[in-house]
This record gives sequence, C-alpha cells and structure tokens, in this order.
Amino acid sequence: MKNKFPLILLIVMNISSFAQNDGNIKLPAPNTSGGQPIMDVLKNRVSKREFSAKEFSLQQLSDLLWAADGINRPESGKRTAPTARNWLDIDLYIITHQGIYFYQPTDFVLKLIKSGDYMKETGKQDFVADAPLNIIIVSNTKKMENVTPENKFLYAGIHGGSVSQNIYLYCTSFGLNTVTRRALDVDALAKIMGLSPDQMIVLAQTVGFPPSK
Repeated sequence: MKNKFPLILLIVMNISSFAQNDGNIKLPAPNTSGGQPIMDVLKNRVSKREFSAKEFSLQQLSDLLWAADGINRPESGKRTAPTARNWLDIDLYIITHQGIYFYQPTDFVLKLIKSGDYMKETGKQDFVADAPLNIIIVSNTKKMENVTPENKFLYAGIHGGSVSQNIYLYCTSFGLNTVTRRALDVDALAKIMGLSPDQMIVLAQTVGFPPSK
C-alpha cells in the first residue's frame, strides 16, 4: 500500500545561501514597526552569554542592523544612533561562520569583505565561536574633523556605545540574547578585517537566539 502522506523535504538555509555572485547579500527593507513598549524593554534589558546555533533570517538581520545604526531619516541620511556634528563615523561589520561583511545601510546590502569562519577571532570568550553572529562596531576617525586624538577616542566610545545600546534594546524587545564585549585582540582582528589605521574597533557584540530548553 502506498504511503498517503507526501514526502516532506526540510531544507536548512543560512544567510550565505542568499549570497549573490559577488558574495554580497541583499537584505530586505527593514520592518520598522512592532516590538515591546520602551519602558518594558528598559526594565528587562540584560546581558546574556548563552546562544543557540540557530541562524537569523534575512528579515531579522535587516531589522536588527537598522535598529543598531540604520537610516531613520532618508531625506538627510541620519541614523538611529547619534554622532557628534553628524560625522556618521560608525560602521558595522558583520561576522558569521561564513565570512566578514560590511553593512551598507543606504541600500540594505551586506558587502562581502572576506570569506571564512573568523568567529573565534572576535573575542576571548568561548561563546563567541558558537553564536550565529558577532557585530563589530568600528569608528572611522578620519571623519572627525578638528578633533584631538584624545577626543577622537572619546567620541568613538560615545558613538559606539549608542549603537551597542540600540542593539540591546532591539534584542530585548524581540527575545534575542546579546552581550557587548571588549575582551578581544583588537590589532589582530583589525588586520583580519582589513581596517585602515583610521578605523578603530570600539566594541564587539554577540547576538543570537536563546538556547533551546
């Protein structure tokens, strides 16, 4: 007797499955509505260092990066995170098990910088290699005009911290785990990422789904 139930094929896809011929990944436009009330989010905001291996959908990734430092005023190009004098010095680099990508907020594209699994190089804690995503917050200090080197460090920290908090708020609102980190070999990671001397790694932030219970 033939089986009356159709054969179901389960296909597991990660973000690299959507890469174009040049390795870049086109993200959908972000969904900029929804989430929990801000006071509830602030009450529940917390660092969490446990992550499942579950991958993000392209929509989830687009929403997360827009919340972090996306363009919320298209007419001026200004972002969800503030910068002094509108320098817009913050860049987001996305590191997955498939490669290193540069987030282009103007056209919702992840530009491939380097293929390969560099997750371990994003930090000294064990969990950074197992999570699905590490975000590297970088300040391009060349955009800061008429500022002393000391104040460049100060502004970079302030701007990077604003982006980090945006990531925390998004993750809390949508049930994700995240933790911001500075325990990493900055010089080694900057070399792997191909950063210039003017590009300063401010923070790394791990993001992922809670482990299954």
